[in-house]
This record gives sequence, C-alpha cells and structure tokens, in this order.
Amino acid sequence: MGRSHRRRCGPRCLRARPHPELQGRRRSRSPSGSAARLAALPAWQRAGTIKAVPDKAQLPVRARALEEGRTVYMAVPKLATREPFYLLDPAVLTVPPKEAAVSRTAAIIAPTVEVDALRPLDLIVLGSVAVDRDGARIGKGAGYSDIEFALLTEAGLVTPATVVVTTVHGLQVTEDPIPTGEHDVGVDLIVTPDETIVCPNPHRPSGIRWSDLMPEQIAAIPALAARHRGR
Repeated sequence: MGRSHRRRCGPRCLRARPHPELQGRRRSRSPSGSAARLAALPAWQRAGTIKAVPDKAQLPVRARALEEGRTVYMAVPKLATREPFYLLDPAVLTVPPKEAAVSRTAAIIAPTVEVDALRPLDLIVLGSVAVDRDGARIGKGAGYSDIEFALLTEAGLVTPATVVVTTVHGLQVTEDPIPTGEHDVGVDLIVTPDETIVCPNPHRPSGIRWSDLMPEQIAAIPALAARHRGR
C-alpha cells in the first residue's frame, strides 16, 4: 500500500493513480504461481507467524499458510477499530482454510486483536502495484501498509529477523528506480511465478513518523491515536 501518508496531505490526495501500464500489470498477476514459489523458500518454511495484506492477489498465500498450520494476521479495513487485526489461528478455524483466507469470511469468523496482542512476526507479505529490484514498491496509495508496519515495529513485533516479501507477476517488477520516503517500507524478497529476487538493504522505518501524519489521519485509526496519546 506504499506511496503513503505524506506530510499535510488529506485522504483524497493519498490515493495513488498509477500509470495505465502499471494498472495493466496489476491485472496480469498469477497469484497462485507466486504463492507456490514463496512456499518453497526457507524464509517461508521457518515462519510460524505471518502478517499478510487482505488483498485478493495474496489470497493463495494466506490460504497456503493456514493449510500448513501457520498463524495469519490480517488488517481490519483501514485499521478502523481499536483491535485492528484479524487473528486466523489454523487450530481453531470453523471453516476450511481456503474459505477462512478470504477477507470477507475472515471478517466474520476471526476474532480481532490489539497490536500488543500479536505474536512477533516471522514474515510480512505485502501487495504491490510495482516494485523495483532494490525492494522499493508502489502500493495502492493510501499508506496503510506503511502505518501497519510502523505500529508493529514500535510494538517490537517486527525485528531484524522478520522477512518482508511481496508476491507479484514478473511484469510488475520494474528496472526503473522507484522514489521513496522515510516512511516507506521496502521488501527483502520479491517473488514472482518465475523468479525470486533478493533485495539489497531495503529501507525499513524505525517507527511512526508522527510529523508526516495529519491530526485527522491519527484520529481515524484508533490504535494510532492511542499510541499518540501515550507518547
């Protein structure tokens, strides 16, 4: 969800308007192929706890994680509740993993949890409209992935050992550098159906950059507002 919470910028201007070619790239994904390649990697095989975006393109990743007994956290839309993450525990699912992994179903069957109730994350799976080979990415433009990452980092749930990955179609990997800001989250790995790209020294924010957020943005996300009050 990359291009994110710009300084003094309201919600309307945060929405990304990708070039038509990038929009075409996004539609050309092969999600199951990327999920299969990701599942063969050591970073996946070591992961017991995964946070994944609720996007349809990452549905095969979430389903596979649950089928293999891995705990999955997924953000509540727009982080709009005080407990901003769904907890999908494969040990207690009431529906098959492939159904539970669907964001609409998760919203019905999964309990929500506060940030501090999450377990430390082994793997974070992000969606991207485009990504360069250094790990910089363009997301949907609202910046929620970056805010989630900052919240989880400040809570000590993202560590140097946490691997950040994006699953995309090969056409979404650009050779042109993508400009980034201090709050933007880079990825360690790019996984396409045909290739795994290891990104050198991707950027990771160390926490929440409060000066980049407008008061109304903070107020709209209860977990963020609570952390702001506790500063």
